[in-house]
Amino acid sequence: MRGDRTPDLDRIPGPPPQDGAEAVAAAGGLHNYQLKLHAEHGPVVRFALPGADPAVSVADPLLLEAVAGIDKRPEALFAFLAPLQEAGNLQTLPAAEHTLWRRVLLSVLAGRPSHEAHFGRLAELTVQLADRWARQGEVELQKDLSELSLRMISAYALGGGLSPERSGRVVAAFEDVLTEYLARLYQVEGGPGARAASSLAYLRRTVDDVLAAHRVTPGRSDLVSALARADIPPARIRDTVLMTMLAAHHTTGVAISWTLYLLSRHPDAATRAAAEVDAVLGGRSVPEYADLRRMTYLDRALKEAMRLFPPGPYGAREATEDVALGEYTVPAGTTIFLPIWAVHKNPRYWPDPERFDPDRFTPEASAGRPRLAHIPFGLGPRSCEGAALAMVEAQLVLAVLLKRFRFRLTPGRSITPIERFVLWAEGDIRMDLTPRAGVTSPRAGA
Repeated sequence: MRGDRTPDLDRIPGPPPQDGAEAVAAAGGLHNYQLKLHAEHGPVVRFALPGADPAVSVADPLLLEAVAGIDKRPEALFAFLAPLQEAGNLQTLPAAEHTLWRRVLLSVLAGRPSHEAHFGRLAELTVQLADRWARQGEVELQKDLSELSLRMISAYALGGGLSPERSGRVVAAFEDVLTEYLARLYQVEGGPGARAASSLAYLRRTVDDVLAAHRVTPGRSDLVSALARADIPPARIRDTVLMTMLAAHHTTGVAISWTLYLLSRHPDAATRAAAEVDAVLGGRSVPEYADLRRMTYLDRALKEAMRLFPPGPYGAREATEDVALGEYTVPAGTTIFLPIWAVHKNPRYWPDPERFDPDRFTPEASAGRPRLAHIPFGLGPRSCEGAALAMVEAQLVLAVLLKRFRFRLTPGRSITPIERFVLWAEGDIRMDLTPRAGVTSPRAGA
């Protein structure tokens, strides 16, 4: 939308211009800093950040409508991901090139027939994790569920699987790389070291192995085959595989983790979710694809968890023309932040926003709410291509785990959300598991 007034960033409220990377670090990350800014200055805030100057953050879903159609990300802000890619940063592809690439991804990741066709394999991987957890008793949710999500996306979209051992190494390698390269975003002294370089080399070898084992044949519906048929260059395919592995394992794994954490802290909600799973599955331990739509409370609990702990706590766009944001107009070239965590905690649309209440997502409660009040996967043409698949995977995993276990936060553990590409829990989320009576692994005859 082109503004009708002269752009004037100085009119937008915000902290002193000299605040920037130091203020972000002092707040404990950009996710916390944006919450603080909007609490102090209102729904539209101007602030300084290296790589995004000038920057405006918008926490009102009605105002975000003016941003929803923008198909450009600020290059400097996403430069920290460039070392993971060799054919150009996939996060900042020009709109015309991005449209074709996105269309291919959606053709593989977003279709219900594809979800249904792969559902049995996803269920098998979930049962393998549940069987292992049954032997452990205490687990690290985010570590294990991120590994499971990585194995799922590898089996679903890449035409081949990863062993549990290798998926664990890949998750750790991504953590090494992102920890060091994220420091560039905040201009932390000291560049990437030998550990990050070694981890990045391991990730690239893993992708090379996936591609070497892949065969493009007629009728194959995996992502690599679809990219090849669309004449995407080999180097871009390699980068796409790496970024798909990164995005998919983080998004789904942390969403499931935070849902189980919140259910463990709210026994009534956990009992209600487990009772629904029991009612839908009966004597079965694993759902079928068609069962997911019947587990409506579980769906609401997942959505509410992603409201309170969105996997990606913020996003960003670059204005390609002047944009009117309420009483303000920001000029073309401005970085506009989508402070997803702040949007999800806006008390105007989410009364008592810190409270966990899955019934916020009943049809009646949702009817009068702006469509962009809940944007865990972003918005517009740069939203997450794997959103639909992530929801299927998360509901499947939650149904299997809630059918088999009760979850209790390990005593003495505090949970602190930190920013590490996604909204992670510092030190992971440790849970004590109790098997539910009369429920066993399907391979044991249940």
